[in-house]
Amino acid sequence: MVSMTDTARAELDNYFADKQKAPIRVYLNKGGCCGPSLTLALDEPRENDDVFDVNGYTFVVEKELMAMASPITVDMTDYGFSVGSSLQLGGGSCGSGSCGGGSCGGSCS
Repeated sequence: MVSMTDTARAELDNYFADKQKAPIRVYLNKGGCCGPSLTLALDEPRENDDVFDVNGYTFVVEKELMAMASPITVDMTDYGFSVGSSLQLGGGSCGSGSCGGGSCGGSCS
């Protein structure tokens, strides 16, 4: 299951106000100084995806990831979109070392 907060929906409504809505992929970004994180990108569905219609938006998630991460919630923070799930992600050193100064973009939580 994928859900989104009202704040995230308002941001998507604003973004797509003057363009056609595209499917939104939730995927596991394995790199970066913050370690792995769930991230969003515009992308078309594939054979191995689960597809969800959430308040007029299409979200796609690889079936394997969905089995590990469900439920997934898309929210909006001061730093951008935030994707929460039951998936336990660790690693990285956000806020210290060479990643200091907030260059991780708020994806660490």
